[in-house]
Amino acid sequence: MTIDDPLASRLSLPLIAAPMTGVSGPDLMIAACRNGVIGSFPTHNATSVGELDDWLDRISNELAVVGGDVPVAPIAPNLVVHPSNARLDADLDRLIAHDVELVITSVGSPAPVVPRLHASRCRVLADVATLRQAEKAIAAGVDGLVLLSAGAGGQTGQANPFAFVRAVREIFAGTIVLAGGIADGVALYAAQVLGADLAYMGTPFIATAESLASPDYRDALVEATMDDVRLSDEVGGLPASLLAGWLDTRALSTSPVNAGDFQQERLVADPSVWSAGHGVTLVRDVTTVDALVERVREQYDSARSYLR
Repeated sequence: MTIDDPLASRLSLPLIAAPMTGVSGPDLMIAACRNGVIGSFPTHNATSVGELDDWLDRISNELAVVGGDVPVAPIAPNLVVHPSNARLDADLDRLIAHDVELVITSVGSPAPVVPRLHASRCRVLADVATLRQAEKAIAAGVDGLVLLSAGAGGQTGQANPFAFVRAVREIFAGTIVLAGGIADGVALYAAQVLGADLAYMGTPFIATAESLASPDYRDALVEATMDDVRLSDEVGGLPASLLAGWLDTRALSTSPVNAGDFQQERLVADPSVWSAGHGVTLVRDVTTVDALVERVREQYDSARSYLR
């Protein structure tokens, strides 16, 4: 993998629990990291800078007491770098103060935050949805790229994952993370075969006891298939994969948003969006993070053994 050995040795799977608005919180992060999976959460899920401080303190303290041979993965807070994010500078200050090892940037160029994060010895991954965005992020000096391909839950891209990974690997020797439809260990291993180093997994983690999702949302995921996922920019202004039933209900009482008109305040004000990726078909029960990671690990190991 094109990730540093000290980091690789702390992972039980080449996996990131994807950052999800209204879903990813401290309980999910702690459980993921204890299982050797990188835990990511949008900093705006904490309702204030003070609460973000509290979250980071709690996560650090609880992970510090994990002992034995269990690999403890790092967290990777997700920072929206769009100009409309009024908390950008304050959240960045707190991440640096807490010596965060990894940060994932979203919705805009990572260029303004890369120098400060690198100065604090923090690696930067930037999510991108097009080859042009990838080229710009590489020019900004990022350590890795999160490729938002077709089928990713929430904010997504439209590129075929096979083509996207291969095109980016042609121009980038750093860490590649594939996002889009990865819901089991077989797909996780396939992402590595393509040339990715890590993968995002989001939708299955929504349906865990440790997520911030409501019981109704979790149950809806269990009942849904990929045919129930709709690509829409009507909520956030950017293309996003959402559960069609929820989107239809919302449309009855809410005016649509203009395409391309992303505003951070609107995102934070509506954290109850029911998003889902194409991998939702494989979400068959509400479980725990421990059980989910163990299931994915067994599938991943089986796929590796079969294809060797």
